[in-house]
Amino acid sequence: AIWNPAYSGNYTTANRESDGYIINYVVIHTTQGSYSGTISWFQNPNSNVSAHYVIRSSDGQITQMVRHKDIAWHAGNWTYNTQSIGIEHEGYVSDPSWYTDAMYRASANLTRWICDVYGIPKTRTHIIGHNEVPGATHTDPGPYWDWNYYMSLVNPPTVEIIVDNAASGRFTASGNWGVSTWNTQKYGVDYRFAEPNTTASDVAWFKAN
Repeated sequence: AIWNPAYSGNYTTANRESDGYIINYVVIHTTQGSYSGTISWFQNPNSNVSAHYVIRSSDGQITQMVRHKDIAWHAGNWTYNTQSIGIEHEGYVSDPSWYTDAMYRASANLTRWICDVYGIPKTRTHIIGHNEVPGATHTDPGPYWDWNYYMSLVNPPTVEIIVDNAASGRFTASGNWGVSTWNTQKYGVDYRFAEPNTTASDVAWFKAN
């Protein structure tokens, strides 16, 4: 992310999560304005509002404006402000063309990373729209925000591929790699292993389709 800080009077300086404020949510917003205009607004001493991040529609560029440890004023609910990271997305709730694939992907990658860092469950209970904050008067991200697609990007499907060391053409290693059957996690009748060596490289190669 590009670091371009908000005006210091538009957020509360804190020390989350060391001060009792635990980060439990990611709140999704729509800016109702342009990317550059939103950044300027958060830097305006008269706005009294901010978010941690702003994301551009055209290419998914991310600007961070408030550090995670600090409390951005974005949710309209003090409790949720103290417990959340706010992400603003360039666009208007009435126009779905602003919600580009580049924006969705950049935002989902950011949200997934935030959730991993703070142990936030990657569910709709903890990744919410501004309109879902208790007492909210805002409607963003609006009816055109594709929650199903967004959550599929936050939680991409996992693929597991096992390469058996006995499969012809799939595994190659030097004679320094031993063969054993001891470990119960083995696949097949045995597995290959090598002792770590900090002074030399002894590479094992594997191939998967």
